[in-house]
Amino acid sequence: MCSIIGYYGNKTASPIIVKGLKRMEYRGYDSVGVATESNHQIELKKGIGKVNEVNSKVQLDSLPGKIGIGHTRWATHGKVTDFNAHPHQSNSGKIAIVHNGIIENFEELKKKLQDEGYNFKSETDSEIIANLLQKHYEKTKDVKETIMKTVSEIKGHYAFVAMFENGQLAAARFHEPLIIGVGHDDFFLSSDVLGFIEFTDDAIYLENGNFVILDENKFQILDFHGEHAKYGITKVSKEFGDAYKGDYAHFTLKEIYEQPETVLKAGEKTMEAIEKTADYIKNAKNIYVTGSGTSFNSALIAKQILSKYVKIKAEPVMSSELQFSPDSIEENSIIIAISQSGESADVLDAVKIGKQANCKIIAIVNLMTSSLAREADVVIGMNCGPEIGVAATKSFTSQLVILYKIVQKLNNDITINFENFSKSVLKILENPRKIQQIAKELKEISDIYILGRGINYPIAIETALKLKELTYIHAEGIAGGELKHGPLALMDSSVFVIIINPNDSTYSDTLTSAREIKARGAKVIGVSDIESDVYDYWIEMPKIDEVLYPISEIIPIQLLSYYAALEKNTDPDYPRNLAKSVTVK
Repeated sequence: MCSIIGYYGNKTASPIIVKGLKRMEYRGYDSVGVATESNHQIELKKGIGKVNEVNSKVQLDSLPGKIGIGHTRWATHGKVTDFNAHPHQSNSGKIAIVHNGIIENFEELKKKLQDEGYNFKSETDSEIIANLLQKHYEKTKDVKETIMKTVSEIKGHYAFVAMFENGQLAAARFHEPLIIGVGHDDFFLSSDVLGFIEFTDDAIYLENGNFVILDENKFQILDFHGEHAKYGITKVSKEFGDAYKGDYAHFTLKEIYEQPETVLKAGEKTMEAIEKTADYIKNAKNIYVTGSGTSFNSALIAKQILSKYVKIKAEPVMSSELQFSPDSIEENSIIIAISQSGESADVLDAVKIGKQANCKIIAIVNLMTSSLAREADVVIGMNCGPEIGVAATKSFTSQLVILYKIVQKLNNDITINFENFSKSVLKILENPRKIQQIAKELKEISDIYILGRGINYPIAIETALKLKELTYIHAEGIAGGELKHGPLALMDSSVFVIIINPNDSTYSDTLTSAREIKARGAKVIGVSDIESDVYDYWIEMPKIDEVLYPISEIIPIQLLSYYAALEKNTDPDYPRNLAKSVTVK
């Protein structure tokens, strides 16, 4: 959930580290810090806030030295305070670390270290790594032995970078992402290729249970037993370096407006994988579709379209819940795992359970070099470029397009003209003025309900998620047929209800529900391709083929959520308490 970065080279480290942290801020933005080594001394600056804010206050990028580490935090252990911000130094001050993940046995290790005379300045689990490193380094005077002894003691999922006062950098990875950027005369250690893509596109994806030592302009990669590990250098797609807002006020808005293009690109480079997936599905006894957050909502859509258009049953599985019922996965099944980042801890754990049951793993992922992609038998690329806004927008529609392309391969009678659909998306985005006006009405609202039926119900859930993420308004998706079984009691003049109501088989029943809601005094926002006097506010959808309604419905909702966030003065790119890539449980 945090971003970590290290630099070892011939240039001043701190400006490079700060620039990399800005690019990776989507991973965490509670606090930020940088430490560098200069003249065999470690200097450190850190504070609460986003990278630009803290840099303005304490000049992170002015630290001297050509070796350094940096961190942006998403708090897990301990409050958001200066003391809890990374980097953390050991008691001696001769070692500093940055860490992503969770150390499960930190309380036990902390007590043991305290009994041995080590003091702790923070509430974090991370600080124990710095003091364990000091303890072992003082005994061995060897970085390799120090890392091996340290990782043998800590339990959990983690990646950390350690900087030693003697000018060495070391980093270890266990179930959290860590990538080595290989430059001409320098090296980078990062949670994400965005941390160094401006400087090099040569990357080594450190394997699980490996560590790296950088010293005197060379590196060695070892496993946790100290044996030399195999590795390969991968060319990273330069498109992932194109993470700039341009003329847009926020990344979220930019990414919403990229969708006319990204719906055309989805799966484009991996059509062979889509065909292979269709073949697997044809012959599968059981199909499970798993994801978290928005990706789970894609899984709900997958169930609907496979059932409706191909007569194939698929079971959506919330990734975070699978660990509590692993026996529900039957052997030799297919698991379709959906994740934008490919690093979501819950999704990776679900895949692990699937592999133990000898399941084929199909990954739908945006980053083809991610952990999920490397675990999968078949990988389908979203191909939508970097998504920096924490709330998923273009990745969601790309996921849906890929699912529809799989359905097309399974049923030749399903014809979808994505070129025309792209034009209809562009039409939605061309004139947002009406949506902006509706967003103003939501400024003081505390409760919004979203109603949908059939295939539109997952879109109601995704709508609720977008509103929660971007506006902090309590929002709840409701299945239309369940309105009278509880939710109708909540309807009064203080409530807004969004009705997802395209002109499909659910239209009449959903319009009836809208009338029942309005009769209780609630304000009704209709999302439909047909205007009705029932709606207090109408968000017009383009008239398109019914098969594409789910993708079309969510785009005006994304805009509504974005503009409502502006009205409520929240940051749409970086919602409080959330991070883009949920790599910890």
